[in-house]
Amino acid sequence: MPVAQPVHETEDDPQDAATADSMGDRLLDGFSLAGPYMALLAAWVATCGSLLMSEVLHWTPCVLCWYQRILMYPLTIIIAIGILRADQQMAWYVLPFSVVGAGTSLYHYLLVRTDWLPPFPCSVGIPCTVEYLNWFGFINVPFLALMAFLIISFTITAPVLSSPSAQLHPPRLAVSLPMVAALIALVIGGSIALGVWQ
Repeated sequence: MPVAQPVHETEDDPQDAATADSMGDRLLDGFSLAGPYMALLAAWVATCGSLLMSEVLHWTPCVLCWYQRILMYPLTIIIAIGILRADQQMAWYVLPFSVVGAGTSLYHYLLVRTDWLPPFPCSVGIPCTVEYLNWFGFINVPFLALMAFLIISFTITAPVLSSPSAQLHPPRLAVSLPMVAALIALVIGGSIALGVWQ
């Protein structure tokens, strides 16, 4: 007669779960301390880069480039003041600029890289589809601006998520919007890089 083997139920060790949670919390807390500084760095690099392109390389910005500049330049000052004041609610007045800027950059990127969208009416100056820069077949000026806006959006929300005073839904919703935009941008960028839309 066969002897039934004892069945051992596997239970998750509560200590392992607590360690994983505390490790995630520590990572988020560390990221929340560095987040505003990374956002400031991204804003300054984007601002200085755009000025380098127009003033040193003499690349004439189009209308959509100007809209992106209008949304990026104030962030250099707003984030710096927020850091100096140690403002934990800085995300509430940075995110409108960065999310709208990311949307404008994504629109500009799709306008340049695909034929899905009708051309943007540029009344003065250079057309919005001119491509001064093309690295690896998908990195251009609107893509760089999109990445800067997304970096700012992600890093500026870390203090809100780790703050115990942050109440549940609005900040988490504000974080999910840039995440969705980043995922869409990565899928589109990867597809273009692989030649799917060419």
